[in-house]
Amino acid sequence: MRTSQRTARPSTDLRSRPVGTLGGRPESPGRARRAGGPGPGVPSVARTAWLGPAAAIVVVGWGANMFASLLQVYRGQLSELQVDGLFGAYALGLIPALLVMARLSDRLGRRRVLLAALVVSVLGSAVILVSGGAFGTILFGRVLVGVSAGAAFGPGTAWIKELSDAARAPGAGARRAAVALTTGFAAGPFLSGALVQWAPAPEVTSYLVHIGLVGLVVPFLRGTPETGGRATAASRTRRDPADRGLRTVLTGRVFLTAVLPTAPWVFGTATVSLAALPVLVPLGEYGPVGSGTMAAVTLGTGILVQPWARHLARRSPAAPFRAGLSAAVAGLLLAALTVTTGALLLLPVAAVALGTAYGLLLMSGLRLMETLAPAEDTATAIAVFYALTYLGFAFPVLVQTLGTWVAPASVLIAGSGLALIAMLTTFMAWPTARTPRAER
Repeated sequence: MRTSQRTARPSTDLRSRPVGTLGGRPESPGRARRAGGPGPGVPSVARTAWLGPAAAIVVVGWGANMFASLLQVYRGQLSELQVDGLFGAYALGLIPALLVMARLSDRLGRRRVLLAALVVSVLGSAVILVSGGAFGTILFGRVLVGVSAGAAFGPGTAWIKELSDAARAPGAGARRAAVALTTGFAAGPFLSGALVQWAPAPEVTSYLVHIGLVGLVVPFLRGTPETGGRATAASRTRRDPADRGLRTVLTGRVFLTAVLPTAPWVFGTATVSLAALPVLVPLGEYGPVGSGTMAAVTLGTGILVQPWARHLARRSPAAPFRAGLSAAVAGLLLAALTVTTGALLLLPVAAVALGTAYGLLLMSGLRLMETLAPAEDTATAIAVFYALTYLGFAFPVLVQTLGTWVAPASVLIAGSGLALIAMLTTFMAWPTARTPRAER
């Protein structure tokens, strides 16, 4: 009997384990989090356990952003304003879903919410697939895609963090989640751009590829250890006295002067590069693959600069924010110069600068929110950050709309001035070299 107990296969549902234990030893929830170890109720797991939710984030991000290349297909059927609006319309479903589903994943578990997100992602692609180019139907599909992204990104990022901490890789969660998100965002438009350029019926093929990828990812989630649900609910009743509530974090100086003004520039810089510039600087007959390449260069740069973000963060919590916003200012000025001159050679240069801003601001924002928030509120804190970042999806529409009254280059120059103001606010967050935790 004893032998069977020792050799029994461990459950993959971490919610059933005793709260606040690690290998059978009681552990303070707050102390575990401050030490960078697993959170309450989360024992050690396999080092690769995080790959399941990461794959889910990749395919949801793929489905959300492959539309950047497919814009070239719809430009002949819809107005420029409608096309730019469709690109950012999925934020209409994403932001509410982010705020609701993150908290729901604390109650129901990360796996259930992420599986539901994958189903909705397939539905969104299917609706657009059968839309026949009708604006209203595509809009509805894009909103569904946004709902799926909101349901996936917050809980998925929290799940990756919790599994990384449980596998004794503290601090890796933000990097892994940022890489997964960016990989999906980059690969989707890059492959779709190639399909639009050379494949028959790209408005069908692209969505079928995405639906097939979702089917491949679902099995990976079934064996991934659960970290939400009962474990999260129980940890709320065992909150460490040193931990402050999420409301305190969201009304604190660092959040209001560092996260709030800088988060919209995460996707603000990225979407200017991958959605606005390919329209303002015509790419000729290679428009579809050129748009996909711009997206890949922008977001690929965002992945490559993330080790630099970690290096800067070790020097000072303010450093990656200020470096990211400096890159945003430079990128927007380069974008204005590119639009003015029409020089195609400047496009990749602007894309690298704007991608640098995207990567630094995404990585530093996620790490800061994970540091500031109580362990049991991580998913909601991440959802708030993502909701703010997605305000940046309105930037291409603003450039297009304001460009009817003033030169688009002037709009981009004005944007660089706003990015500079956002950078200056970080000096209010960190007037001296202090840690973010001390500023909560």
